[in-house]
Amino acid sequence: MTGTARFPLGQVAVTANASLQLTTEEVMTALRRHACGDWGDLCPEDTLANESAVQQGCRLFSAYGKGQHRFWIITESDRSVTTILLPEDY
Repeated sequence: MTGTARFPLGQVAVTANASLQLTTEEVMTALRRHACGDWGDLCPEDTLANESAVQQGCRLFSAYGKGQHRFWIITESDRSVTTILLPEDY
């Protein structure tokens, strides 16, 4: 999905672990996808939950990458902060 952001990201934070293991290009591409509603590699139920969360102002979750480069992006329900983290950082 490309186009206009569907919600504000707020302040963007990256965990120390993620900043060491991910490239800037990976992070920026995923942030653009996340903001536009491309939730990455999620099961259908999580995709539907995100679609509802955009409308209802709930927390949003996306997953990108494979293997050691798998990472998550979480935008808080109040849209004040979006965090990029590795699964082991959670």
